[in-house]
Amino acid sequence: MFAIVEIAGQQFKVESGQEIFVHRLQAEEGSEVSFDQVLLTSGEDGGVSVGTPTLSGVSVKAEVLEHLKGDKVIVFRKKRRKGFRKKNGHRQALTKIKINSIV
Repeated sequence: MFAIVEIAGQQFKVESGQEIFVHRLQAEEGSEVSFDQVLLTSGEDGGVSVGTPTLSGVSVKAEVLEHLKGDKVIVFRKKRRKGFRKKNGHRQALTKIKINSIV
């Protein structure tokens, strides 16, 4: 059984017991969060329910495991023959969550 859910502006295909990284959530570590914007679900029997745009009465329960930063991404800009070079780095703030159930 899986579901397609929108979390922090991105869509994820999730299953029970799965651990995923999402953009930083405003929740404390160890707390439980619920996501109501479920776009699609697949049942145990293979039937698929598609929302228009979301399904009512369906939610995904997850637990916040930890807050962390992603890998560093280097942004390098250069204009040839001008001597212009600019180097910048970025690390995205992420949250690791574990999907407990699809209700």
